[in-house]
Amino acid sequence: MELKEILNKPYTDNEAIDFISFNNAVMKYKIVETETALEAWGLTEEEIQQQERERINKLSMTKREVFLALYRDKGITPEQIKSQITSPEALIEFEYATEYYRGNPLIDQIGLMLGYTSEQLDNLFENKEL
Repeated sequence: MELKEILNKPYTDNEAIDFISFNNAVMKYKIVETETALEAWGLTEEEIQQQERERINKLSMTKREVFLALYRDKGITPEQIKSQITSPEALIEFEYATEYYRGNPLIDQIGLMLGYTSEQLDNLFENKEL
């Protein structure tokens, strides 16, 4: 967390209300009152990006959604994908999963094998289509 805004004392009640309303309610910053000021603390850009990556990694699609999206985008069938997976462990994971999670490294491997970028895969899991 980093200090985003500060309202030094002395301040009026209205200034405090405006500061808190904007920084807490709108910007979602944590407000801390010190002896000398009101401080608004928020996430760093890196922390925001990390939270977004964690959110995207938790997105899931059913097997049906994944196969339909791949078929609609590239005409790829499940059998064609399976035939390109050489690792027995990856094949078992692919074959017997009922849902696929974006954060699973197998998704990146299969996506790369099929010519998709990481951003395209994120979009797939976010929007359920390519």
